[in-house]
Amino acid sequence: MRFIDGLCEGETIRNVYLCKGKRSAETRNGKPYDNLILQDKTGTLDGKVWDPNSQGIADYDEKDFIEVFGDVINYNGNLQLNIRQIRKAQEGEYIPADYMPSTEKSVDGMYEELLSYGRQISNPYLRGVIEYYFEKDEKFIRIFKGHSAAKSVHHGFAGGLLEHTLSVVKFCEYMVGQYDILNKDLLYTAAMCHDIGKTIELSPFPENDYTDDGQLLGHIIIGIEMIDDAIREIPEFPKQLASELKENVDTNGKIKKGYEDRAEVITGILSNALGEEITITDGVIENYKKLSQSIDDMIQKKKAESTLNAYDSSYKEAIQGQMEAFSEKNRRQPLVLQIHLQ
Repeated sequence: MRFIDGLCEGETIRNVYLCKGKRSAETRNGKPYDNLILQDKTGTLDGKVWDPNSQGIADYDEKDFIEVFGDVINYNGNLQLNIRQIRKAQEGEYIPADYMPSTEKSVDGMYEELLSYGRQISNPYLRGVIEYYFEKDEKFIRIFKGHSAAKSVHHGFAGGLLEHTLSVVKFCEYMVGQYDILNKDLLYTAAMCHDIGKTIELSPFPENDYTDDGQLLGHIIIGIEMIDDAIREIPEFPKQLASELKENVDTNGKIKKGYEDRAEVITGILSNALGEEITITDGVIENYKKLSQSIDDMIQKKKAESTLNAYDSSYKEAIQGQMEAFSEKNRRQPLVLQIHLQ
């Protein structure tokens, strides 16, 4: 992969880029040509197809991933690609995240961390739901890893859905650690599945826009239907457990009708833990994205404190040992000096 910010004048390249824009025009002599805007995650590059009717130029459209062959030149102080060949790239020839705003975190690392929470689920039925999508469905895994969590509100970039889901699971981990009454298996399963419907509600990059099903149904209904698909494949799945799981799937920051009192209690607890006020307006938690980040920061702080506490006694012993050794050294120093002077 040759990223745009690494191209140099005088190069001849063959590479796949996103055709962000395409516009047909004519030269002063009336000869047709195409103006292209090529894009990857590092920036954009102007492209010119001076002979759009030549055999080397295959059919393609705006928003297609295309393989281009051409020469990098400098035009009026800016790099430009004079394109001699174009073909539409096929799925598998490119990684969409290389051409879009992407998470700064390791996708594979986050996904493995997410799976580690799934492996902590001991209930065989709930564990089966996680395995159905997150371990066995290769198509779902590929889409989930590269998908956004929203069009624009939060985590609207490639890998955003994974990053957001992991954040929610970590929040559940913190709450489970504070309150024994909570059902860890149910919380972890619901957290991992709460936004799986967005893989259908939103189209993949580069569009990242609402699909017809997304507009008509929304990701909550889609997600519940997906959970139903998994449940039907798991023999003798308890009916009550299925209802509890689907009940827990809800939209980010929006409080389900009838659960306002519970939300007030939970946000009150979080307010004390975070040291900041959490406001609910018209059934929606305000500044949800900022709140999620604050929760992430708090969880990392708690983990660090736990690690320090775990090694506290060993640390004290080490310090004490160093102090005793230092005292012994100082006690012997005059004797050593006296011997040297003699």
